[in-house]
Amino acid sequence: MLRLYELAGPLTFLFWVYCLLEVIFSREDEVRNLGKSAWLLLVLFFPLVGGVAWFVAGRPDRRPRRLSPYERAAPAYPEYNRPGRAAGATPESDEDFLRRVRERAAEQRRRAAEDRRREDRQD
Repeated sequence: MLRLYELAGPLTFLFWVYCLLEVIFSREDEVRNLGKSAWLLLVLFFPLVGGVAWFVAGRPDRRPRRLSPYERAAPAYPEYNRPGRAAGATPESDEDFLRRVRERAAEQRRRAAEDRRREDRQD
């Protein structure tokens, strides 16, 4: 039984150091349930309980996020690849959307040109 206690101290210390470093190097926006500084204080002052709490409730979720039915990856444009970005469910709906955008842009250009012509006539 004495051997178990001799092993528990260093294991607890290593667990504490690991959790402390993981809290420090985690990004603020990925930490769950509490702020990063609160997790740091919790793990720092309560090594075993704080470390277990960090593993259960605070650690960032590193699993790949599943896309919703209205999202899809845009590998050609990584700036558009962000959580919650809605996209067309089918390529046809994308094409329809882009066609309507082009038509609206052409209409706006036509109106702007007419307004410029009208202003030129009035001057």
